[in-house]
Amino acid sequence: MSIRKIYKYPDPVLRKKAATVTSFDEKLEEIISDMAQTMYDAPGIGLAAPQIGQSIRLIVVDITEEPDDEKKYMTMINPEISIHTGNQLDEEGCLSVPELTANVKRYKEITVSYQDTKGDSRELSAENRFAVVLQHEIDHLNGVLFLDHLSSLKRGLYKKKVKKWLAEK
Repeated sequence: MSIRKIYKYPDPVLRKKAATVTSFDEKLEEIISDMAQTMYDAPGIGLAAPQIGQSIRLIVVDITEEPDDEKKYMTMINPEISIHTGNQLDEEGCLSVPELTANVKRYKEITVSYQDTKGDSRELSAENRFAVVLQHEIDHLNGVLFLDHLSSLKRGLYKKKVKKWLAEK
């Protein structure tokens, strides 16, 4: 297990549509383990493979119930939202979009079809905050950042800030 680099906006890997996972092998298990360790080290509550430079359809999300509980995460491979209802506004941030949080409109309830680490098909229904986290991470697999859900003014201000950071390097 190792902590991987988290790619930041505007890195091109974050804009690629990730490839379907077809091999459920030791290499995949290693990526999953590294992603979980990287997510908790950041610290974050979700991480998509493109954020560590792996353009594959894989996410890990924290499912620890209480703050003092041992950390527990869930892996979703090739996740797709199959059903969605309602709307909610919730504050989001992103490990790949540093120093920005904003309210984003998302579905309130979703059902996600995905595969587990053995390649078996699964389905999960989620609502409220957990539904937001899943939608955020699945967006990454499609080359979409939460930044894309913001107004053009907020997006423009953030892009200007990033250009300034990059110029200072």
